[in-house]
Amino acid sequence: MFRQLLMATTVATIAVGGSTACATKKFVRTSVGEVNTKVDSLGRSLEETQERTRQNEAKIGEVDQRAQAGITDAKNAASTANSAAMTADGKAVAADGKAVAAGNKIDALDKTSRRLVYEAVLSEDSGNFKFGKTDLPDEAKAKIDEIINKLKADPKNVYFEIEGYTDNIGSKELNDKLGLERAEQVKRYLYAQHQVPLHKINTISYGSENPVAPNKTSAGRAQNRRVVIKVLT
Repeated sequence: MFRQLLMATTVATIAVGGSTACATKKFVRTSVGEVNTKVDSLGRSLEETQERTRQNEAKIGEVDQRAQAGITDAKNAASTANSAAMTADGKAVAADGKAVAAGNKIDALDKTSRRLVYEAVLSEDSGNFKFGKTDLPDEAKAKIDEIINKLKADPKNVYFEIEGYTDNIGSKELNDKLGLERAEQVKRYLYAQHQVPLHKINTISYGSENPVAPNKTSAGRAQNRRVVIKVLT
């Protein structure tokens, strides 16, 4: 009886143990299968992600190429436009130079064809410009008024040439400036007081050049400080 009970217990234990072993193997196989499925799923997802990345990189490369091509085309167009602009500017400068040269030739011919009809001298020895001064004295204004009255009595299409002179005291630059300022004073008076068109008045300074008297004496220097008004037709 005891032997039978022992054998029954042993068989039951083996049965239970065998059942447990079978259950464990099944669980492991199930777990491994799930893991494999997840791994396969992750692998496919990774491959899909890699493929999308590759496609995006290809598209980005195409966009970069197009952008680079656009930049190159824009640079070429800008270079062409700049070259064309420089060429046009060069032509314009050349044309302007020719126009100026032609204008100078016309002015030169016009001046050589003009005839001197009247000349007046405004100098310090006759009560006009003082030493170092540019103010137009009343005596000078009266002489200019006299010139205009003569022209009104015999109307003509005239042109005024105003020449400014100084004595030889001071630098050349100073005397050139002083002579021009004196000539400009006469020009302003002709325009403001007698409405002589500015395009009919030309001013020039000779400074201490072309003296009419020796600069060794105060009387001679007074004669050299002058403005010459030439009326031309």
